[in-house]
Amino acid sequence: MRQISGYSLWVGRVADIRDLRGVLSAGIEAVVDLALNEPVALVTRELVYCRFPLVDGAGNPFWGLCAAVEAVAGFVRVEVPTLVFCGAGMSRSLTVAAAGLALAGNRLPGDCLQLVTATGPHDVSVGLWNDIVETLRRD
Repeated sequence: MRQISGYSLWVGRVADIRDLRGVLSAGIEAVVDLALNEPVALVTRELVYCRFPLVDGAGNPFWGLCAAVEAVAGFVRVEVPTLVFCGAGMSRSLTVAAAGLALAGNRLPGDCLQLVTATGPHDVSVGLWNDIVETLRRD
């Protein structure tokens, strides 16, 4: 789990949500679960939990991508400490976090993707990224 510089936003993988003490000690108040291939996370009552099961590639429903990006953007706008996670933490969590930052701050999606990928490993699905950028264009 790593924090995006300058934001109350973290990106991570499914193993991070299983360490609830670590999540809570970081001050995280909301989690956005994108891991289609994992069971629903068990979280405490104190955490807001949003689940948008996405595949790591093209072909996700437009409305699902929009909802996930809008949720992250909403949390970013009001500065709610938020963890966005997926299975391995290297594609879905990064792309949705970047799109949420772009939408919340009226920034270029590519610039935001560079920001979220700068501090750790990444393997962004081109198909997923293209679909997410298309959702931002329609917004």
